[in-house]
Amino acid sequence: MGHLGSGWTWLAVDENGNLFICSMLNHDNPLMKEHALRIGQPILVLDLWEHAYYLKYNNRKADYLKAFGNVVNFDKVSKLYDAATKNEL
Repeated sequence: MGHLGSGWTWLAVDENGNLFICSMLNHDNPLMKEHALRIGQPILVLDLWEHAYYLKYNNRKADYLKAFGNVVNFDKVSKLYDAATKNEL
């Protein structure tokens, strides 16, 4: 909820296999060394641009965020984590 404006929140894996979450503005992502505070391989992303929730949630960002976990394919995220830790992505 604290992210204002356009951007994304990322779940990523660093070079040591550690998970981290970062929120970035506009089109930036954790692969962009010039913009990221921490570099990592993204394995899940939450779209925080207004277009992602405006129509279905009538601009109720909190409801959109609560529903996000209901649509995530956690099996796929787990496989992406495994691949990232093996440098297969």
